[in-house]
Amino acid sequence: MNRRQRGMARRASRNGSGPVQQETAPLRWPGAANTFTLLGAVLTTGLLVTAGSLFVITLPSALAAGIRHLRRSLKGDVAPMGRFWREMFKALPGGLLVGVAATVAALLLALNISLASSGALPGGSVVAVASWVVLAVVALLVVSIAGRWTPETGWRGIVRPTAAELSSDPVGALFILASAAFTVLVARQFFPLIIPALGCVALAVVAAPERRATEAPE
Repeated sequence: MNRRQRGMARRASRNGSGPVQQETAPLRWPGAANTFTLLGAVLTTGLLVTAGSLFVITLPSALAAGIRHLRRSLKGDVAPMGRFWREMFKALPGGLLVGVAATVAALLLALNISLASSGALPGGSVVAVASWVVLAVVALLVVSIAGRWTPETGWRGIVRPTAAELSSDPVGALFILASAAFTVLVARQFFPLIIPALGCVALAVVAAPERRATEAPE
């Protein structure tokens, strides 16, 4: 085997497309080993989530299915788009309730912020700050809950474990919240950018617990 062939064999071993060499441990996330492969997976996930959340209240269900789709892609598993849609439809019954509740809360908080900014409310600056904080918490919870959803567990019973996980890892929570804020920002500036932004949200949810596991002492 010449030098070029050895290099190709090492790359195939690292990204999971070929046999694992004896001196190299298999990667946990072979789908993220190549930059272009990772970018393609994120963009595909963003496109699927965007298509699934056109009705707004279906966003939690689309995110839940999209995060699972991206996780499979990064692990090097088969991730057909048809499976995304099947899982999204499974997530819809409870996901619609989450979507309606989150949408109503967001609209009320947006109204509070608008009234506070207009000076119609006494103590408007305090109300505005409090409303932004609550809005951020709602967004963080919705995204994080979607990341914990599985067809087996459903939506019930995952709110409390999600809140406990977020409180135990504030850095990871800020990481996810920043990706959600970025999505809102780019959607306001140029709506088509919401596709890669939603893919980044899914990537943040997948990556946050992995960062904690990597930083944990052995």
